[in-house]
Amino acid sequence: MTDADRPTLRERLRALPVFGPDLPGLDVDAAPDDPGTLFVRWLDDAIDAGLPAPHAATLSTADASGRVDARTLILKDVDGDGWVFATRADSPKGVALAQNPNAALTFFWREHGRQVRVRGPVVPLDAETSAADFLDRSDFSRATALAGSQSAPLASRAAYREAWDAALDRVRAEPGLVLDAWTAYALEPTSVEFWASSGAGQTRLRYTAASGAPTTWTKELLWP
Repeated sequence: MTDADRPTLRERLRALPVFGPDLPGLDVDAAPDDPGTLFVRWLDDAIDAGLPAPHAATLSTADASGRVDARTLILKDVDGDGWVFATRADSPKGVALAQNPNAALTFFWREHGRQVRVRGPVVPLDAETSAADFLDRSDFSRATALAGSQSAPLASRAAYREAWDAALDRVRAEPGLVLDAWTAYALEPTSVEFWASSGAGQTRLRYTAASGAPTTWTKELLWP
């Protein structure tokens, strides 16, 4: 096949399938009053089905100047504090959250045709929770966090490997070592939107927290 015979990128993208058959959809009538309950139910479905990285989410932030950024991270918990994740407070996302705490988490489970968008302010959790999160990480993960400042320019891969090896040795020599900058955060949702595709079409259900009563929610359907 010559280059002239190859489909264009646009044509190839248009031809890609998005979702498969037998999607679970969203039963609006059975939706609970609390979005956290529905989210955990969907997450459990994804875990039980063996979907890849079901706890991965895109965190979107904006700094003081309004410059938007996004990156993928791992959800640590959903509890009374909110949707919990962790990172270095001096990382780009930690700095952005200090300047502008409003953020969003987006979860996408393609095999189930489901997406969840969680929006609200992000607050740092206490030092004990942050330390426990750091110590729960693998030796390799803790070494990565300790090896150098996240997103800072790197002279070479050799320099990284040298620093990482030294950090791993330190982690194994000091099993209780905690990085001071490591911080657990909770996104306290003001809005949680559930989207599902199925044979019956698309369904969007939004939960909105009542002003002054974050545990009271209103539900409404949205046009897809």
